[in-house]
Amino acid sequence: MAGKRTGAARALDHESRADRRLEVASGPAASLELDRIIHERVRLAIVSALAVNDALTFNELKDLLGATDGNLSVHARKLEDAGYLSCHKGFLGRVPRTEFKLTAKGRQALERYLAHMEGLIKSTRRGA
Repeated sequence: MAGKRTGAARALDHESRADRRLEVASGPAASLELDRIIHERVRLAIVSALAVNDALTFNELKDLLGATDGNLSVHARKLEDAGYLSCHKGFLGRVPRTEFKLTAKGRQALERYLAHMEGLIKSTRRGA
């Protein structure tokens, strides 16, 4: 039965593929899991915008990102639930105002995410 592989051989092959994946993410970021909360495009944009601004209102973020009300609300809530941003709702005169700020936990998560991505970029360029 030449050509058939045993379960042990398949397991070893799977381990070698896993080793190759680990090689790609070498360096300081190798042990970090990709943060799925931040990795989504709109959430990454929200966190990045708040990283360079002390605070942004809902409308400022919406205009900056070109997002719809519903889309921004869903993604902001996901970040808020993770503790990555804080949300303060109030009024400016009689007009409702929602303001977002990046929390310390959110800033740390963004730094870890960026370090992970930099590690991937460096290892990819080394392999090219």
